[in-house]
Amino acid sequence: MDRTQFRRAALAFTAAGVLALGWFAAPSRAEEAYIIPPPASDVAPAEGLKTFVLAGGCFWGVQGVYQHTKGVTNAVSGYAGGKADTAKYDIVGSGRTGHAEAVQITYNPKQVTLGKLLQIYFSVAHDPTQLNRQGPDSGTQYRSTVFTSDPAERKVVEAYIAQLNAAKVYRSKIATTLEPLQGFYPAEEYHQDYLTLHPGQPYIVINDLPKIENLKKIFAENYREKPALVRDARASN
Repeated sequence: MDRTQFRRAALAFTAAGVLALGWFAAPSRAEEAYIIPPPASDVAPAEGLKTFVLAGGCFWGVQGVYQHTKGVTNAVSGYAGGKADTAKYDIVGSGRTGHAEAVQITYNPKQVTLGKLLQIYFSVAHDPTQLNRQGPDSGTQYRSTVFTSDPAERKVVEAYIAQLNAAKVYRSKIATTLEPLQGFYPAEEYHQDYLTLHPGQPYIVINDLPKIENLKKIFAENYREKPALVRDARASN
């Protein structure tokens, strides 16, 4: 068991004991939501499906948020930022591969814009002010990063970060970085649809289900009850 797996197992054990005793476990900063304005500029809707890659801590919760977002047809947990031969969970957990736990989002721009996906990202999917960590997880593999391959998309992200920093809606400056997308590598099968398959797992209960509730409350018009699962996307292809 690598250090990342051990940390999550330990957290799950501790949380299970807390929940069993009926104590209230206060959510960490990673689960707090921020009420933020939409981006002042956006990418014009295009024909066909588009993809976008985001990283914001453990991919279980980020994937779950976008699976419950209208207009998203698929959200795949994986790795980005490093090389193909190191895109493995037990290696990425070392924090030395350059990879971040990331999610590749496939969406219909006629139903949800890139700007709305970014607003959700900076509001409920994670805390963009944390550097190389999210909630209980720490290391460069948990960094807040947007991976772009389109200059127009990068321009929108850069402008939005500047807009949010100027609006001072957070306690501190945004730590999110922009990196060129050099490749996305899907994670192991047991990581896919993890939030939906394990809703009672203490790590999910404490760290990730609050993200879904925040999405439902703050972005009610963009929320859907039935998630767009990886297994369903595969079955339809």
